[in-house]
Amino acid sequence: MDTTETDARDLYVADFERTAKSLPGFPELRKRAIERFASLGFPTGREEAWRFTDTTPLAEIAFKPAAGTANPNQFAGLANGALKALQITFVDGRFAPAFSSLELPKGVSVGSLGEDLKTAPKGEIPDNPFAALNLAFHRDGAAIRLADGVQLDRPIHVLYLSSLHGDPYVMHPRTTISLGEGARATVVKSFLGPSGGTYFMNTVTRVDLASGASLDLTKVQRESPQAFHIESLDVSTAGNAAFTHHSISLGARLARNDLNVRLEGEGAECSLFGLYEVAGQQHVDHHTSIDHVKPHGTSRELYKGVLDGRARAVFDGRIVVRPDAQKTNAVQTNKNLLLSKEALVHTKPQLEIFANDVKCKHGATIGQLDADVLFYLRSRGIGLVEARRLLIHAFASEIIDTVKADAVRSQIGGCMALFAGGA
Repeated sequence: MDTTETDARDLYVADFERTAKSLPGFPELRKRAIERFASLGFPTGREEAWRFTDTTPLAEIAFKPAAGTANPNQFAGLANGALKALQITFVDGRFAPAFSSLELPKGVSVGSLGEDLKTAPKGEIPDNPFAALNLAFHRDGAAIRLADGVQLDRPIHVLYLSSLHGDPYVMHPRTTISLGEGARATVVKSFLGPSGGTYFMNTVTRVDLASGASLDLTKVQRESPQAFHIESLDVSTAGNAAFTHHSISLGARLARNDLNVRLEGEGAECSLFGLYEVAGQQHVDHHTSIDHVKPHGTSRELYKGVLDGRARAVFDGRIVVRPDAQKTNAVQTNKNLLLSKEALVHTKPQLEIFANDVKCKHGATIGQLDADVLFYLRSRGIGLVEARRLLIHAFASEIIDTVKADAVRSQIGGCMALFAGGA
């Protein structure tokens, strides 16, 4: 065991021992979670799931728990967007009611987890060290619940803002989403941070969908280029439920997304879309798992990446079809566009099929801008920068166009245009 890993472990254990009495709710569960983290430590390249993602830079920085004393006024321009949504805002992991708009219709509950942490989260102590760390330290986050049959006509916006601090700091927010039978909602989670901020956003999201429920969840990650972002997302669906997820990764020095969907009911549906753009020394990693448990399930997965500079990306997608999950229809695709000879992507789509009456396929591509098409555009009087921008936008639009919220779709398109212009 190397010294850096041991020191990092000791730091978090010491922080827990110092702050344990001030952490709200379920002390025994928190204690077991920090013990699990201490036994696991930060993952290394010796573990298959982390073979291409180096956590050493994260372990080398002495992050301190966020104090929650930032002035929310510095985010006034960010907090009041054009989403026209029910909004709950958190600054440095703490609820910021001044930037929240929660005029809720009947049957909808959206609130701060920090207001009621008497009930312990469901499930066992996670084997994921970052999820265990979150369980030990989390103080706040968003709790969203829809009663049976409720169908929202406006999205719910969960906004996580990170501020500039003198010292590196860490946050452990959680988001829980629960939809009753036949309920329908669109939720957008935004993670925003100013350039220059060195911090660690360690977040966990849990989703439970009852029979016939439908959730469209979009995550937009635009953290500081010096930040670290890790999320563990676990989804459970009942029969005929539908889950759609967009993962838009545009920031952070290192970003890791672990997404696990379990289709537990017959006829459940799942659609996963991802778009990541990284440049310079950025690194983004998506690990996804879709578990078909019952028959007549459907899943579609499409992730696209644009890489420039010495950026790195990882896609590790796994679809499991259980013996009872006959008549499953699953498609998994990962496509990558490399703008630099030094950019590198590791892609590993995989199927594990234990049923004999299914329709499943998967694939991956890695390529560069088409030189002939680029020449054609330039021969028509289009400059090089604009021609590259058009081709990159065309590549990304297949993902962008599936995002429901107009304001989010426009925001992503604008970021892609800036990225392409600087490529």
